[in-house]
Amino acid sequence: MAAQDGSDIVMQTDVEPKEDAPVGDSDEKGDSDEKGDSASASEAGNATTQDSPSMSNGDDVEEEGETVDLKIIWNKIKYDLKIPLDSTGAKLKERIHSLTGLPPAMQKVMYKGLLPEDKTLREIKVTSGAKIMVVGSTINDVLAVSTPKEVMQQEVKAEENKKEPLCRQKQHRKVLDKGKPEDVMPAIKGTKERLPTVPLSGMYNKSGGKVRLTFKLEQDQLWIGTKERTEKVPMGSIKNVLSEPIEEHEGYYMMAFQLGPTEASQYWVYWVPVQFVDAIKDTVLGKWQYF
Repeated sequence: MAAQDGSDIVMQTDVEPKEDAPVGDSDEKGDSDEKGDSASASEAGNATTQDSPSMSNGDDVEEEGETVDLKIIWNKIKYDLKIPLDSTGAKLKERIHSLTGLPPAMQKVMYKGLLPEDKTLREIKVTSGAKIMVVGSTINDVLAVSTPKEVMQQEVKAEENKKEPLCRQKQHRKVLDKGKPEDVMPAIKGTKERLPTVPLSGMYNKSGGKVRLTFKLEQDQLWIGTKERTEKVPMGSIKNVLSEPIEEHEGYYMMAFQLGPTEASQYWVYWVPVQFVDAIKDTVLGKWQYF
């Protein structure tokens, strides 16, 4: 519009500018939403984790059926073991292996004698709290010891093949000619038995005197007892065990325990019942020698 004096009049209109939304409000809201979503997800994850069962290794899983708590003693170290009562001796050896690192083939496991692998703990009447003695060597010890024993056994066997039967030799004949002792344990042909819990008695030694053999499995010792004294021999020091049936007396053997490096150290025992011969060899030398 023009003024009367001809100057231009500019009309000003006061327009209040719109207030801009604070910068970052939208972003903050988005962040807030994202944080809320994350928190929700985290809470959900935590809830899921709390609801999930915990995992454990195989040794911690509770065994099914009736169990027994055993004390395993090896190398002067005690281990606690919980195992089903219907486990076999072989299964027990596997569990001992997991505890000690001692391979089953190198274990001698004792509970009232040498523990059989094919029977269950229930069958041999193992009770909770029982102490199980384990004797055995590590693989390195076995390799160092077993090789000389195997070589010695092969040499002895080859030498025996060249000789007449031991029971005919003069040094043994003078003992055998005394006849079978009256109080010797009865022989049971065609069977193999575990070592008895009592000493093997009523036998003769090389001098013709009475001798008894006691197997102290918990100490890994063989006790050779006579009227005069009892010699306690560590089983690990016995180099070899020889055995031969006595002619004309089926069911009885003569056996020698080699206590030193030469044949001169052999301790002879006569009239050993046949059913215990294999058990004596396995106990003294250890089954692992055949592996």
